[in-house]
Amino acid sequence: MTTTATHLRTVALHWADLREAIGAPAQLGAFGLGLKGYLARLDQADAEQLEYERHQAAHLRSLERDPIQLGARPVPIRLHILDTMRTVEAALVACADDIAAAAQRAPISVPAARKADYRSLREARIAAAERERQQQLAAADAHDPRRWRWTGQRTAPYAALWLCARIERTPGPCRRITEQEEQRIGTVAAGGAARVERALDIAAQQRTLEQPCACGGRIDIHGGEGKLPLAHCTGCGRIWSEGGVIAA
Repeated sequence: MTTTATHLRTVALHWADLREAIGAPAQLGAFGLGLKGYLARLDQADAEQLEYERHQAAHLRSLERDPIQLGARPVPIRLHILDTMRTVEAALVACADDIAAAAQRAPISVPAARKADYRSLREARIAAAERERQQQLAAADAHDPRRWRWTGQRTAPYAALWLCARIERTPGPCRRITEQEEQRIGTVAAGGAARVERALDIAAQQRTLEQPCACGGRIDIHGGEGKLPLAHCTGCGRIWSEGGVIAA
């Protein structure tokens, strides 16, 4: 059984792969909704290429209008990868915001300076040393890297790993999360990991077509993990690929 922590690590570990995939050629052997899905991916690749050519043509026209402009031409962007990253990151960061608001304790307050009459120089020095120690503790607590922050580093990998620490009860400036909070993290993590795996085509998948085989049997589609999709009839045993029947 896949755990929430595994889902969160999937997002964190493959985030760099998503960044690289934004400008990479489309995986034409990716898993789809049956063999029609394979053809749909071919159409998608053509559409992405046309979109790229449209942007490139606009860029070239801008250079014609202003000959002094220099720079690299635009690269093709795989919009479904970009959409996946935006969706997953927004969900994870929002979840971390809410969990931190409820479970993360406030930083230790810095002790205020006060005037006092000390009976001896030694007593004054002890009090000063204690104030300095408390100030150092407060500063360290405020800058604890295990704290979730509402400004600064708010990326999907960081949010995933911070939420993973909450799931695994890692020590930090947070109380133990509740069962409801753990369920919410689990839902967000599972959805994020599924989106990442679909976008990168790194998960094996199986689906059943609505249309039965000519023999009346059920047709299962197997694919994913970068492999070409195959169709298999559970009735007659026939196997198809996008090129036609390969076994009967």
